[in-house]
Amino acid sequence: MQLSRKEVLTIPNGLTLIRACGVPIFLWLLLGENLKGWSYLVLAIGAWTDYFDGKVARWLHQESKIGAAMDPTIDRLYIAATVIGLALKHYIPWWMVGVLAARDLYMVVLLAFYRRKSGQVFSVTFLGKAATFNLLYAFPFLLLSSKSSWGEFAHSFGWGFAIWGIGLYLLAALDYSKIALGHQRRAHV
Repeated sequence: MQLSRKEVLTIPNGLTLIRACGVPIFLWLLLGENLKGWSYLVLAIGAWTDYFDGKVARWLHQESKIGAAMDPTIDRLYIAATVIGLALKHYIPWWMVGVLAARDLYMVVLLAFYRRKSGQVFSVTFLGKAATFNLLYAFPFLLLSSKSSWGEFAHSFGWGFAIWGIGLYLLAALDYSKIALGHQRRAHV
């Protein structure tokens, strides 16, 4: 499939690319340099670009297949790198890494099944987007957790987003399962 330059070189795809570049930068700042404030800024920019890339795509009529495929892929990469980095620095427990990794592994298998049966990929659902939104907003706050009064607020706020995000992340997996099974049933009718 040949993609046109107009479909690839869009503002929303640029925002998604900025988010992708943020992954190694975040890991370097957090794990290599131990720069908590700069790490926070990179996470905040990542969350912001995730929110706005879809809005800008619709507003400018720049929705594209490559953007639709890139956005959730970069989201998964961002979430994986962030939870591993935060767990290595003891900002979050390892059970959270396990739950999120198990869900993503399940989704890889489910997507392969769905793609083989339908020839398509999942369209991003509102539930899936809400789950990602909550997780990407939880991580910067959890990074700011400390013993100060602001840190305690950030800790509580971060865990609120994290619990909602994990719950919605798991519900989104069930929702995608329902979509895949519904397609499977329709194919056999």
